[in-house]
Amino acid sequence: MATHQELRALFAQKPAILAPLEDVSDDVFRRLCRKYGATICVTEFVNVEGLLRGCTKARRKLNLSTDDALTAIQIYGADPGRLAEAAEIAEEANPLYLDINCGCWVPKIAGRGAGAGWLRDPAAMVAMAKMVVERVKLPVTVKTRIGWGPESDMPIVELAKRLEDVGVAALTLHCRTAQMGHSGKADWSWAKKAREVVSIPVIVNGDVKSAEDARRALDETGCEGVMIGRRAIEHPWIFREVRSYVDKDVLLEMPTFDERIELCKEHLIANVAARGEVHGVRVTRRHLAGYLSGMHGAAQLRNRLNTCDTLEGCLEILGEAQRPRPLGDSPHAA
Repeated sequence: MATHQELRALFAQKPAILAPLEDVSDDVFRRLCRKYGATICVTEFVNVEGLLRGCTKARRKLNLSTDDALTAIQIYGADPGRLAEAAEIAEEANPLYLDINCGCWVPKIAGRGAGAGWLRDPAAMVAMAKMVVERVKLPVTVKTRIGWGPESDMPIVELAKRLEDVGVAALTLHCRTAQMGHSGKADWSWAKKAREVVSIPVIVNGDVKSAEDARRALDETGCEGVMIGRRAIEHPWIFREVRSYVDKDVLLEMPTFDERIELCKEHLIANVAARGEVHGVRVTRRHLAGYLSGMHGAAQLRNRLNTCDTLEGCLEILGEAQRPRPLGDSPHAA
């Protein structure tokens, strides 16, 4: 658990943060991303109603191992009192900080008033954040979007000030409206506008797909860090690439053939150990296409992996992958 001062010091390092990703940012994936340079990780979404009922899935998301120290827990819900109550339970897991999801646009969440649904009533959102902040000792942050929509009605600048006033320790801003979902282009200028009116750290999120994107987002907005979501699912190496370019002005080469194959194996083995063989293999598939992207024969390799439900079989398929020959190297050469 960080103090507010410690959290500010951490954000001063311009961290690259793994976004909360449902069914993705579990402890296995957080460990991989941290290995490749993620400074901070955020858990999957924790449903406060499930947590307060003692739901196994919700409780599992609070299990932070000893090597999972720089991890925040994100909670979501539509009832302020229930969010505050759940925050006290989440605090017992000793996360780095607690994050409130006010940005998920998915209809089954936002449509019920949770996630980005809070943006329909900014005053209620501020009151809810105040209630949560007052119930716990650890820092509370908010992840949200620039508004519900349309673009002519963006509350985020005034909202950022009001959230700071009630004690929110930092703000992560996905620079699309809720109605946009993942369509269109993220407008980082809103993160700059929010950053200019508050003294708390602001993290920019949305369309950070490369090291160049990350540095440009930081330079254009003045924000304290970047949060990376969808790109990390297929390319967790992005965290080391961001760190190298932001810290050292060095652009790294893309991962080698051997690195790609080894990450596939490592992720499969870890997921099977955590989830059992069949489920562990199947949930890793969403990552493998990205891990193998750009490799010779990647499509055929991916198709074979997608029809194999055993760890041994998958490792055998990966072991048979052929490293591409150097240009000019022919199997018929003398």
